Amino acid sequence: MILRTFSNLCSQSQACFRSARAKSTLSAVIDKTGKSGLILKSLSTDIFENLALEDWIHDHVDLQNRSMLLLWSNAPAVVIGRHQNPWQECNLQVMRQKGIPLARRRSGGGTVFHDLGNVNLTFFTSKKKYDRHRNLQVVTSALKGLRPDMDVRATERFDILLNGHHKISGTAAKLGRTAAYHHCTLLCSADRALLSAVLKPTCQGIQSNATQSVPSPVKNLLDEDPTLDCDTIMDSVASQYNTEFGFSSPVTLVDPSDELSMPGIQRMARELLAWEWTFGRTPKFSICTTFDLKNDTSICNATLNMDIKNGIIESCDIEVPSDWLPVELSREFSLHLIGGKLCPYETSAIAAEFLRTIPQNKELGRKMYNLCRKVVFMM
Repeated sequence: MILRTFSNLCSQSQACFRSARAKSTLSAVIDKTGKSGLILKSLSTDIFENLALEDWIHDHVDLQNRSMLLLWSNAPAVVIGRHQNPWQECNLQVMRQKGIPLARRRSGGGTVFHDLGNVNLTFFTSKKKYDRHRNLQVVTSALKGLRPDMDVRATERFDILLNGHHKISGTAAKLGRTAAYHHCTLLCSADRALLSAVLKPTCQGIQSNATQSVPSPVKNLLDEDPTLDCDTIMDSVASQYNTEFGFSSPVTLVDPSDELSMPGIQRMARELLAWEWTFGRTPKFSICTTFDLKNDTSICNATLNMDIKNGIIESCDIEVPSDWLPVELSREFSLHLIGGKLCPYETSAIAAEFLRTIPQNKELGRKMYNLCRKVVFMM
C-alpha cells in the first residue's frame, strides 16, 4: 500500500500548495488534485471522530464526479443505527463497566461492535452512482484475491457470508440529496467474547417500533486463515477498489481531529457524542416488565410501566404489593422519575434525593433502596 499524508497531498504541486494556504480544507485540496477516485485512511481510532469524518466528507466534498473510499478502525465501541433503540440492542451496563462507548450513526441499519480487529470501509459516490452490489463485489474480490478458494459472497440483505453461514460483514448507508455513502464492517480478528457480551440486551419488556437488529452467527477471517490480518485486508481492498473503478490512487492518511483541514468537524463529533443524539433520538417506546424485590425476610413481585419519548420518561407507574411497601411510596417515587432522562446516573441522583425524604425506618429504607436499585439497573 502506498501511503501519504494529507500534508503530502497538499504539496503535490506549487499550485496545490498555494490553494491550500488560501483555503486549507480537505475538500479544496481534493478538488485541486482533479482525481476522480481517492482512497483515504483515518489516523484516528475514535468512533466519534471517524463517524464525523464520514459526514464531513459527505457534506463538504464534491462527489458528483468523484468517488472515494475511506478505510478506518476503532477502539472498542458499539454503534447503533439511526433509528434504533440502544436499550433494546445492547448491554449498557457491561459497556459502562468496561468503558465502551455507544455511538449512534447517521445511517440506518443494525447494531455492530467495533474494535481494532474490525475493518470499516466507507464508499462515497454521487447519489446517482450509489451501488452497494458493486461495492461489496470490491470486498469479496479483494478477499478472494488473498485466498482464491475462500467462499465469501454478498447476500440480498447486503451482508457478506463466509462459507454460506457465518456473517463477516454488515452494511448500512446514508443517501443525501445529491451524495451518498455506503459503509460496511469486516470482521478480521475482533474480540468475539466481548462482542457477544455487549450485544446482549438486558432491559426486558420493551415495546417499540425502532429498527431491530437481526442476530447472526459470526466468524473472524483470521480464524479461517491466520494470514488475513487487518492491514493485509485493507491493502487488498484498496488495490481492488482501484482495479474495479479504473483508479490509480495511493492511500492518503487523514486526521479527523484536524479542524484546520476540516472546519466544523470537531463540532460534528461533539454532536455525535451528546446524550441528546445517542439516546435522545431513540424512537418513542414503552417498558412493561416485572422484577423481584427481596430483603432478609421477604420477597415480592413488582411491575414497572414506563413511556419514554426522546429518552425522557413521560409516564411511570411502579406497582409494589402494599404489604411489602406502602403504596404511597412507590407512587411518589414513580412521580419523581417523570420528566427525567432514562439514564442510570440521573435516576440514581433522583433516587438518592427521594430516599432522604422517606420516614426514618430502617426496614422501609432498605426496601425502598432495593426498589431504586432495581429500577436503575434496568437502564
